[in-house]
Amino acid sequence: MKKLFLMTAIAVFGFTSMHAQEVSFGAKAGMNIATIGGDFGNYDDYWEGDASDNVKSRVGFHIGALAEIMINEKFAVQPEILFSSQGFKTEYSFGSERVESNVNLSYINVPIMAKFFPIENLAIEAGPQVGFLVSAKEDYEYTDSDFPEYDESGDEDVKDSVNGIDFALGAGASYKLDMGVFFSARYVLGLSAVDDDAYYDDYSFSRKNRVFQLSVGYMF
Repeated sequence: MKKLFLMTAIAVFGFTSMHAQEVSFGAKAGMNIATIGGDFGNYDDYWEGDASDNVKSRVGFHIGALAEIMINEKFAVQPEILFSSQGFKTEYSFGSERVESNVNLSYINVPIMAKFFPIENLAIEAGPQVGFLVSAKEDYEYTDSDFPEYDESGDEDVKDSVNGIDFALGAGASYKLDMGVFFSARYVLGLSAVDDDAYYDDYSFSRKNRVFQLSVGYMF
């Protein structure tokens, strides 16, 4: 997968450097609605019910810079570099025990979007993304209605349990006003596992990032 992404990036930049007609730069920021999906494996064996049903979305944000490289009037390539706060929430129960957690995964994401303009100023976009993990924090709360003396809460660094590189595909649409302000919506589908298999001895799963993004930006 790493080779595929690298080859794609080289091909994209090689093509754009030969055919670019105009390059514009901009900035964007917005909201993430993030969660995880994929294969939860034998994680279901411990918790009651389907583990995936106990995963909830968390709200984060993204901010960064971009370049729009016009190939012609209908096509463009848009590389970006974004700081992105993602992650997920979980709520698990087992008898009298209950665990709630909020996992914040922060990435530097580099998407490369191919853009098609069906009409002026409206773009349909899709492309690969690679993310580099910056930090991983978990806030948790454990309660036991039978033994409340064991209740506890806290936060911890879980970076060692998360893979450092995240591969994904993004797709969405954007609309730019004549003044340079633009709005976009994008869904990012993770392709690689969030969890580091080497960290877990008792569980086998392949959970992946799922992020819906709403952005506002400005082209200079």
